Amino acid sequence: MEILGRVWKFGDNVDTDQIIPGQYLSIQDPKALGKHCMEGIDRGFSARIKPGDILVAGANFGCGSSREHAPVAIKACGVGAIIAESFARIFFRNAVNIGLIAIECEEACRRIGSQDEVLILPEEGLIKNMTTKEEFKFAPYPPLVADIVKAGGLLPYVRMRLRGREGE
Repeated sequence: MEILGRVWKFGDNVDTDQIIPGQYLSIQDPKALGKHCMEGIDRGFSARIKPGDILVAGANFGCGSSREHAPVAIKACGVGAIIAESFARIFFRNAVNIGLIAIECEEACRRIGSQDEVLILPEEGLIKNMTTKEEFKFAPYPPLVADIVKAGGLLPYVRMRLRGREGE
């Protein structure tokens, strides 16, 4: 699997209320949530993003409340992956649980610019900035986490595993 997209860059400490403001938490439909993605920090973001585009952020991305709506909104608006210097732990786990790729790579975050075109090869642990021709390495997911993300999240992964056991 590879992800190719344009970069949308954000700073440090982007919290879940900036990702999806509290007034939208009653929305259950992911596509409807996606229309309000990043509204607390960049109104109109979801209208400008193209499927597969990539968020690049500083430290502590997804801090704040543990709302699962935040990674759901990001994925639903079309973001292919997030690269950050670091993630709030619960946000990272929620991203994995819904199959949203979240990569920690401090050097890439410092050197990749807004609107650069970036190619991510998750299994290889490689980020290629197609604009500047720079490459950055990161630690790929452990096998179980990679399998969960590839399946589209924890629930699809569990369903797949259970179907595989039905024949036993």
